[in-house]
Amino acid sequence: MAKGGPRNPMPHQDPKVRATNFEEVAMGYTEAMALDEAQRCLGCKAHPCVKGCPVNVHIPDFIAKIKDGDYIGASEEIKLTNALPSVCGRVCPQENQCEKHCILGIKGEPVAIGRLERFVADYQAASEKEKPEFKPLDASLAKYKVAVVGTGPSGLTVAADLAKLGYSVTMFEALHKIGGVLRYGIPEFRLPRTVLDAEIDYVKSLGVTILPNIIVGRTFKVKDLLEQGYDAVFVGSGAGAPKMMKIPGEGAAGIYSGNEWLTRINLMRAYSDDYDTPIRKPKKVCVIGAGNTAMDCTRTALRVGAESVTIVYRRGREEMPARAEEIENAEEEGVVFKLLTNPKRFIADEDGAVCAMECLKMELGEPDDSGRRRPVPVEGSEFNIECDTVIVALGQNPNPLIRTTTEGLECQSWGGIIIDEETGMTNIPGLFAGGDAVTGEATVILAMGAGKVAAKGIDNYIKSKYNL
Repeated sequence: MAKGGPRNPMPHQDPKVRATNFEEVAMGYTEAMALDEAQRCLGCKAHPCVKGCPVNVHIPDFIAKIKDGDYIGASEEIKLTNALPSVCGRVCPQENQCEKHCILGIKGEPVAIGRLERFVADYQAASEKEKPEFKPLDASLAKYKVAVVGTGPSGLTVAADLAKLGYSVTMFEALHKIGGVLRYGIPEFRLPRTVLDAEIDYVKSLGVTILPNIIVGRTFKVKDLLEQGYDAVFVGSGAGAPKMMKIPGEGAAGIYSGNEWLTRINLMRAYSDDYDTPIRKPKKVCVIGAGNTAMDCTRTALRVGAESVTIVYRRGREEMPARAEEIENAEEEGVVFKLLTNPKRFIADEDGAVCAMECLKMELGEPDDSGRRRPVPVEGSEFNIECDTVIVALGQNPNPLIRTTTEGLECQSWGGIIIDEETGMTNIPGLFAGGDAVTGEATVILAMGAGKVAAKGIDNYIKSKYNL
């Protein structure tokens, strides 16, 4: 392929087939596709794509290795700055980050950086060749201990970066499985558990200790860690407090938050007959919201047997915050989009279970603080939508446990932990935070970027404290 030509499409499962199973939808590049796509890269000297990457992956360097057929070398190049390449290759919104800055995207299609990242990471994971031996940068740092609260993307990034430097890192996870939002929030058809487990095993191979079933804030407090031998603590406890509609009837049976629905499906395997996880078997499902979480909720609802699934969103298609790829996949699988529509109240049947939503039609006014046009109700436009299951996927605020059990910790009024943006440190010396615990629900890669900032801040803090 000539440089600058159209990029290679990603093979996918047929929509009619994939909507009935939890197998991965996007099937990945073949070696021939990856080599062909890599040839499109111009190898720009200014590296604009790197500037768009929150974890600073050396993109032209890893693509150059693909061109040479050195796929494991390409994967190792990515791992210099990104401990979760197979994850990022699947769920990172590259179109808004590295690929957005690709020169080829000015007049055509950018290089498929995310697809190439996935290819080389998967290639290395599947390779039978001996994995490179890990050696920390400075073994003398092993006597300094860092605790990481939460095993989501920000926590795994902090842990990996500090372990590579030589620190002793212990991670604490409240749940019985490791991975945070990567495991309970993202469905298997987007991120297979075998892939996630392999990435976690890589972090463990760096010498990181991971302890599940420990609820920091209940089992012990954050300050206990600082007082009992840890030189620094990072809080990456995520965003698990759902935003609900707060309209009449929201307590009816059959109404879930997006977080609860996805946790039951993804972590507790409610779709499998081998698990006893309780979940309402849906027929007519309405999902409120239009972000990536909403798309995941709609597509999992189809896969557990829903006869119809409808997205209800108060703005128009152009304002939908989900990735274009996720919207297209949902449409292909049969999800219906009811736009410029907003629920007014939920209606329950005689048994107290939701049976309909009363909605209002909306029209778009002037832009609000988000830059999107503000939805305005159309007076007298009420109508009902029948449903037996409602999933409210409007985002999530930070988990409250850490902030409510850490005396003196400064937080935003809505729950986000306040940090120094340059270092990731809170107002409590030695206590750092990042990811959704700081920002509220955001993307995996932004949480990872915050983890890298905090890892650097922790390294500088410990070295300054002990005059290293």
